Amino acid sequence: MTDPVLSISDTNLSLDGNAGRVDILHDISLDVGAGETLGLVGPSGSGKSSLLMLMGGLEQATSGSILALGQELTTMNEDQLARFRRDNMGVVFQSFHLIPTMTALENVATPLELAGVADGFARAEAELQAVGLGDRINHYPSQMSGGEQQRVALARASAPRPRILLADEPTGNLDETNGQAIMDLLFDLRDKHGATLIMVTHAPELAARCDRVVRLRDGRIETQAQAAE
Repeated sequence: MTDPVLSISDTNLSLDGNAGRVDILHDISLDVGAGETLGLVGPSGSGKSSLLMLMGGLEQATSGSILALGQELTTMNEDQLARFRRDNMGVVFQSFHLIPTMTALENVATPLELAGVADGFARAEAELQAVGLGDRINHYPSQMSGGEQQRVALARASAPRPRILLADEPTGNLDETNGQAIMDLLFDLRDKHGATLIMVTHAPELAARCDRVVRLRDGRIETQAQAAE
């Protein structure tokens, strides 16, 4: 493996709930190489999405170390984590998380503008063109189908040219046809920008396209398998 862009060591996650403290992840150690595509699979409740959230600094580990691009996420505060994500990561969720009062163009351009990108709107329009939405840039989320909204979310995630792209069940809310289109776009964007792609998925056909698949069960890594040559 090349030098890892993500290195997780002896990491645990516990959360307080109504029924008391719940242990979510146990002693996770995992390296992800630059340019690698990693699939996180396993049954519901196995900890896949929680692990992805730790990788993106969207959840704080109870113990252990998470190095992303050489920086320790577990010692950062919320503002530092937000800036790190803005500058280095793109995140795509199962639910699209678009701002309903903004057009597709504004949803993609606003994060770029906030990051100080000089050509934010031009770049946003180019990214929407790249995902096949050049004729929908002035439409609002309520005027678009689920597949189109997920395309906007992909454009928003890829527009900042992230070094790490995280996707949590990106096809989970889509029918088979739209899901296949989003899968193809996701891998096209990875290739276009040379990003490291880490995704949670229940879809065997999506996991099969990854370089490596990590299977979780009961909050632990059960198996790891390289893709067949």
